[in-house]
Amino acid sequence: MRFNYQAMVEGNQRPYIIAELGANHNGDMELAKTLIKTAKECGADAVKLQSWTVDDLFSKKKYEDNYFLGDDYRNRTDYTLKSVMEAYAVSKEQHVMLQKYCEELDIDFVSTPFSMAGADFLVDELHVPYLKVASLDVDNIPFLRHVGSKGVPVVISTGLTGMDDVCAAVQALEEGGCHEIVILHCVSMYPPKDENVNLNNIDMYNMVFDYPVGYSDHTIGTVAPIMSIAKNVCIIEKHFTMDKNMEGWDHKVSADPAELKAICDAARQGYNMLGNYHKVVVEDQNRRDEFKRSIVAKHDMPAGHVLTFEDLDYKRPGTGISPKYYEALIGRELKHDVKYDDIFTWGDF
Repeated sequence: MRFNYQAMVEGNQRPYIIAELGANHNGDMELAKTLIKTAKECGADAVKLQSWTVDDLFSKKKYEDNYFLGDDYRNRTDYTLKSVMEAYAVSKEQHVMLQKYCEELDIDFVSTPFSMAGADFLVDELHVPYLKVASLDVDNIPFLRHVGSKGVPVVISTGLTGMDDVCAAVQALEEGGCHEIVILHCVSMYPPKDENVNLNNIDMYNMVFDYPVGYSDHTIGTVAPIMSIAKNVCIIEKHFTMDKNMEGWDHKVSADPAELKAICDAARQGYNMLGNYHKVVVEDQNRRDEFKRSIVAKHDMPAGHVLTFEDLDYKRPGTGISPKYYEALIGRELKHDVKYDDIFTWGDF
């Protein structure tokens, strides 16, 4: 399934699944291609990269420590923040190569830009179907206005921020000229505690915004993304890895192939289970008759007998008069004899 913004607005398709590769390729383009191929086989609709240069994200001072990499790497000299960012950055040529590979596999190729130049490259040269904005840029108003000016839909994650900033971010995109926006509920903890996932915020977004709403998941496992299907999300984004034990900062909180497939399968099956807002009886008539009850004779009765409440019983199958009409039978005179357990019909009176 390809990205279709209008279908998301109308809410008439299953969730669109983004397999977030992020930096889980570890700078290895063969691994990146394996991730893409596997994501396609699992049922994902898109794979997403992160487009940065070493100068896009961190200041010089920030590169002097390893805090961002976590406790496992903080004191290492062979695995520094700057060395990792340099090694994991995807060049323009590699972007082109991976996009072509996605086209061969018939899966959407998208990416998150971390600079205005990155957004320009993705739209003007690669012609991506939409741009994905990371939570860290929700309050980056000049960047959002620029992204909004690029003439493509924008999908924006909203972790790390409150409702006021989310509203301001949407306004900035609109001021840039974008009116095709998807807002993703997101909790930017890796992973969040269960009590912090707050899937009910999806309902709040649906009430506040006139844009479709999705979910970007950072939990471990499949429960949260599968539960979000019941919230009728239009997009589910999930980090994806071939091996949770690989070196790198996102692998442990990413879905492995079995988990991604479970999410994709659930999105298809779960969407079909949602139905609509009307009570619909879909059982075939024969099965309904088997399970329903009819009004039956509680004992033998002769012709001319006038029925009372005590003459009636209610048993399967439901091929006769429904119990809901019992009051209409009381006081009626039988045309002929009936036997115990005979199912009454309107022709009996």
